[in-house]
Amino acid sequence: MLKAVKQLGFTAIVFFMLVVFGGVYSMAAESDAQQKAVKMNNMLGRGVNLGNALDAPKEGDWGVTLKEEYFDVIKDAGFNSIRLPVCWSAHALEETPYTIDPEFMKRVDWAINNSISRNIPIMLNIHHYRELFDDPAGHKERFLALWKQIAEHYKDYPDLLVFEILNEPQKKLRADGWNKLAAEALAVIRESNPDRTVVIGSAHLNQFEHLKLLEIPENDRNIIVTVHYYFPMRFTHQGTSWISHADASGWVGTKWTGSEQEKEEIIKDFDYVADWAKKHNRPINLGEFGAYRQADMDSRARWTKFVADAAIDRGFSFDYWEFCAAEFGAYDQKTKSWRKPLLEALVEKKQ
Repeated sequence: MLKAVKQLGFTAIVFFMLVVFGGVYSMAAESDAQQKAVKMNNMLGRGVNLGNALDAPKEGDWGVTLKEEYFDVIKDAGFNSIRLPVCWSAHALEETPYTIDPEFMKRVDWAINNSISRNIPIMLNIHHYRELFDDPAGHKERFLALWKQIAEHYKDYPDLLVFEILNEPQKKLRADGWNKLAAEALAVIRESNPDRTVVIGSAHLNQFEHLKLLEIPENDRNIIVTVHYYFPMRFTHQGTSWISHADASGWVGTKWTGSEQEKEEIIKDFDYVADWAKKHNRPINLGEFGAYRQADMDSRARWTKFVADAAIDRGFSFDYWEFCAAEFGAYDQKTKSWRKPLLEALVEKKQ
């Protein structure tokens, strides 16, 4: 081949060299980005959501106000990372230029800085943007404007800060529309944060079985893919008031005994995710999982332990839902103590 190229002259040789070495450089850059995503996913490790705080319409509305001591409590317990859900849409102008409230931004800064100062990786997202789910076209411009502001504001922050584009796309924001919007948001982020790790999940509430519908720009390898897992719903959501199942109250008393059949269902689901991850060469984060307080504690701890171990065994990072709210919390705000069975299920390594 080189002989043929030489016969074409100097210009052809230069072109040939550019193609070859340009391709090698591109592959090397892609490899570096992939390694960065994998390394970051390993650092995220065993994490917990600081939920029901900054993702509420107003902090405190849902029973959680963040305190500095919580960051030490989380680190001292053995968690590796924090996921910070934030409802930016409740704190920004509804009309162009969609400016985020500076005081609210300072509060988010405070949370992120408390995590990073303790060398705790933190995943920042856009959470509960319900208007976007109901009217994707009408809120697209605002959504992208929010990300432009967020990305530019945090562009000089350490790599310990990770961006998650959107929590649980749903309703009218279906797979096709979400794939396009996620790619646009990623492009906005990359303008100011070319090297930051970004997390993206599928439409349909980030449910694992919809990974097959997820499309991510192939040329961006510094991405972690997230899934959420709350199965079986009859167990994890027994007694809840917010899901569509009218008979959730009738599920109260459902146990998770750890039978072989129960375990096999989770193994099958997690193997599906692992197979998808291997096929697409993407690291996986289990962004949410948990069982509601109406379930008995033994069953909650048993299920939580099995799910956490299943994630770690497959190289996934995870974020338990969640830290200290009444519904799922592993930590009791009133007694200032961990619910020991849940904590042990989450941080103790598999024997």
